[in-house]
Amino acid sequence: MKHSLVKNIQEHYHGMSASHKKIAEYLLDHYDKAVFLTAKELGQTLGVSEATVIRFAVALNYKGYPELQQALQDMVKNKITTVERLRLALLDGQTNLPHKALSTDISNIQLTMEEVTSADFEKAVNEIIQARNIYIVSLRSATALGYFLHFYLQLLLQNSRLIHGVGTFFEEIRPAGPGDLVIGISFPRYTRQTVEGLKYARENGARVLAITDSLTSPLAPYSHHVLTARSQQISFIDSFAAPLSLINALILAVGARDSAKTADVLRQMEAVWESYRVYHSE
Repeated sequence: MKHSLVKNIQEHYHGMSASHKKIAEYLLDHYDKAVFLTAKELGQTLGVSEATVIRFAVALNYKGYPELQQALQDMVKNKITTVERLRLALLDGQTNLPHKALSTDISNIQLTMEEVTSADFEKAVNEIIQARNIYIVSLRSATALGYFLHFYLQLLLQNSRLIHGVGTFFEEIRPAGPGDLVIGISFPRYTRQTVEGLKYARENGARVLAITDSLTSPLAPYSHHVLTARSQQISFIDSFAAPLSLINALILAVGARDSAKTADVLRQMEAVWESYRVYHSE
């Protein structure tokens, strides 16, 4: 596993040239600005050439500047606060926000489609279907994603539990063990209790599936399977369009695996919904 950018710089710093040290110090001190700069823009900011910036990246054992920039993004998304996100968004301008937000969502979905493999997706579906009980851990803003997944898995499989974690987190997840599946959902800035919950569940013998933004997520080391969905934001609010689309696909796949059973469940529920007038009708 590659070192973090900070550790990478620390290990190479004493052997760097003066211009490379200048770049390193700027990245560490002004990561919130550097993350948005191209190699050329970073060079212009520091008064060095674009080639020098690229050589700096290679000296740190990255394949090029794009890979270094990805490492910088991984560092930033774990440190940057909502206030800093808002400040950066305001620096980028407030014009045409609907277009920017929707374009970011579209890009996140497209990148997620490219990155999620059929093999990984099928393994996740198999884990869900084979589980004795399913525990869904999704806290803070990710609660909405977890509730959506729980609603439909409980409808289809009737073995899903949503962990709320309001003062009773470990009491709720404690029963998860061999034969059970814990699904953790968290995106930057990752919720500490979600990470701890997955670690606890795995040590307890449960299977663990993470739905997060990358394989470098702190959820990954404690998971048997990881599904990634992009969540890049343009301001202080995370974009959950791609994660929700991925979860929607999981639900559809689970329902399609035994379509006859799914149809029977839906017929039964339609009768209940109609009898108790759950939905509005003219």
